[in-house]
Amino acid sequence: MTSQELKDIFSGSLFEGEVKFAEPMSNHTSLRMGGPADVYAIPRDALSLINISLNLKKNHLPFFPLGGGTNVLVRDGGMEGVVLSTRLFRKMKSLQEDNASVLVSVDAGALLLQLVSFARENGYSGIEGLAGIPGTVGGAIFGNAGAFGYEIKDVLTAVQIMDAEGGIKTLTADAINFGYRSTDILPGSVILSAEMKLMKDKEKSVAARVENFLRMKRERQPLWEPSAGCVFKNPPGESAGKLIDAAECKGVRIGDVEVSTVHANFFINRGRAKASDFIRLMDVVAHRVKKRYGVILEPEIKITGIDEGAD
Repeated sequence: MTSQELKDIFSGSLFEGEVKFAEPMSNHTSLRMGGPADVYAIPRDALSLINISLNLKKNHLPFFPLGGGTNVLVRDGGMEGVVLSTRLFRKMKSLQEDNASVLVSVDAGALLLQLVSFARENGYSGIEGLAGIPGTVGGAIFGNAGAFGYEIKDVLTAVQIMDAEGGIKTLTADAINFGYRSTDILPGSVILSAEMKLMKDKEKSVAARVENFLRMKRERQPLWEPSAGCVFKNPPGESAGKLIDAAECKGVRIGDVEVSTVHANFFINRGRAKASDFIRLMDVVAHRVKKRYGVILEPEIKITGIDEGAD
């Protein structure tokens, strides 16, 4: 499909927002790598997102919803179709409360750090352990983000999604199967917003817990380096980072991708890294761990796009 045909689809979709063509995904991922997307679109509101999604489906064009771009690796050949950014969907507010708890509504494009700050400033407890996790609320829900014994599923009451057919549904948390860093929300769905139940506490107490978790993260993880967070899931009863460290992988480098010397389950972009080198390094690390400990590491990072030079 030509650029003009793509432009016509957007102009005929009651779409309001920004549209870019052949946009490098290195500009929109925390790894700072990835080839160009055919189209990168930033809908102004949920209605524009829904309208363009329906029109893309009608024209049999694939689309990929993107939040903060923090747990994703885009291959060097880029992404076919349309990347739909939810970064403008960031509203959050308290809906109702009683003496002990509060119900909070938050848009999927809101950064998780914004939600943690909102809870901290208001003395709402339940998500302190999510402090320091990058990305958006929508991405955190899809991957059931968690740390320090906290998981986002523990506070969710409902999730509003657009399903693969373009219908808007509200799912109760009980209707979603949550696993370790996973849910059964179908990949073709787009999370629009969520409701969460948080407990009331003293602002100072919530702030102290948040600061403690942030301090531990800064000591243990290379938060200042370009990465995608944890590369591999923790195997049952094991720590992927400790296994990778014990397999003597810290500092191993392919091209400009390096296993962090701070936390072995983080791979760092040392300059002009390529996704192909990142994937090769994943293979090297996984092979070493399997050979030494017999443990098969599964990716936590989502790999998408096409290889460079692919038809």
